[in-house]
Amino acid sequence: MSPKEREEIIDLRSEAVLEALNGTHNANFNHSLASISFPVQDMQTPQESNETEVLNMSKPWLNSTVPLNETYVPHPRMKQRKKFSILDRTEAGLSQARAAIREASNMNQIQDPDYVPIGPMYWNAKAFHRSYLEMEKKFKVYVYEEGEPPVFHNGPCKSIYSMEGNFIHAIEMNDKFRTKDPQKAHVFFLPFSVVMLVRFVYLRESRDFGPIKKTVTDYINVISGKYPYWNRSLGADHFMLACHDWGPETSFSVPYLHKNSIRVLCNANTSERFNPVKDVSFPEINLQTGSINGFLGGPSASQRLVLAFFAGGLHGYIRGILLEHWENKDQDIMVQKYLPKGVSYYEMLRKSKYCLCPSGYEVASPRVVEAIYTGCVPVLISDHYVPPFSDVLNWKAFSVEVSVEDIPKLKDILMSISPTQYIRMQRRVGQIRRHFEVHSPPKRYDVFHMILHSVWLRRLNFRVHDDQ
Repeated sequence: MSPKEREEIIDLRSEAVLEALNGTHNANFNHSLASISFPVQDMQTPQESNETEVLNMSKPWLNSTVPLNETYVPHPRMKQRKKFSILDRTEAGLSQARAAIREASNMNQIQDPDYVPIGPMYWNAKAFHRSYLEMEKKFKVYVYEEGEPPVFHNGPCKSIYSMEGNFIHAIEMNDKFRTKDPQKAHVFFLPFSVVMLVRFVYLRESRDFGPIKKTVTDYINVISGKYPYWNRSLGADHFMLACHDWGPETSFSVPYLHKNSIRVLCNANTSERFNPVKDVSFPEINLQTGSINGFLGGPSASQRLVLAFFAGGLHGYIRGILLEHWENKDQDIMVQKYLPKGVSYYEMLRKSKYCLCPSGYEVASPRVVEAIYTGCVPVLISDHYVPPFSDVLNWKAFSVEVSVEDIPKLKDILMSISPTQYIRMQRRVGQIRRHFEVHSPPKRYDVFHMILHSVWLRRLNFRVHDDQ
């Protein structure tokens, strides 16, 4: 694609994701959003061409192959009125949404009774807001009804993997986004829980992943045999959601599931084939009681006297490096394996300016959301991690990213942040907290809606064709 063509395309994602399109992805996401573009890919049936077509959304006449200075006489067959299918109308609606989102940057901010996104926490606040409103007006999800609990239509709601069960239950009970008519759906949800697959299908003594793979493969075979939608797009308009560490591995059970489908994963690790262009990173939230009541809020920046805090055992090599350099070695950097008896973990979060969030064996950590809930600026220490909702949120505006090799310099890095900049970041943490909150029933702009919005964005980036 030439530089000229690239300027004409529009995409509601950060430049870091655009870099991934060009094969130069930077997992640190240190870039600002320069433009809003939608590379629109045609998802065709196996009988059709598999080439990618990029349409110019701002100058549609450029998509024509007919010179503008010549008289165009349509072929007699083209004079016949085309009968538009439900899919054609669905795609037309998405095209209108793309145009509206693109135009949002040049329009006044839309008023909203609940929340108006604004500030550097967003790559493009106006575009996000318009996209969110378009999603509320148009987006429809079909949830396959095949499958039986406990593996399907079920998931944990009181654990570190609580978002699996929370999302499954929320989407199945939702009247606004869920449609019972698959012909009207923009995307199709595969309602299995990887946590439940591990609990009820995987045999720990055997260490054989085969039963999980067979269960997922059989399920895809059932829905692709019963409905035309999987084969129509080769899975591109289908999505799975998993917070368990084995989510990516589970998706490898079916080639098109990991290659084409939208994978909504906590374990968003680019070194393990997480693709930020089509996949979605969402937060790991440890809902110990099934609710966020009592976990939200904390003192202002001026009342936080601890520079940085972490408490946790050995769990992966990054934590080992952190503990080696900082465990009980500096009163400003409070790093401990275990807290003394009587010391509250959440109270320590509330007393701290910065909360250290190192990856464990996998890249995601519930500590990120714990920090956000308590008003503590998260410090992300990881390799190859794509933070949640990075297509919308500019994490550099409200968090600190520290590479693994810079762990020995941790105090110098944090001390180099001016008090003014810290206060800004801490206030921004409070502003974006709503996007990570879990509510039942869901509330606008909360984590459930942000997950849906990320899937909506991925769906905007391709068209599905019916070969009939």
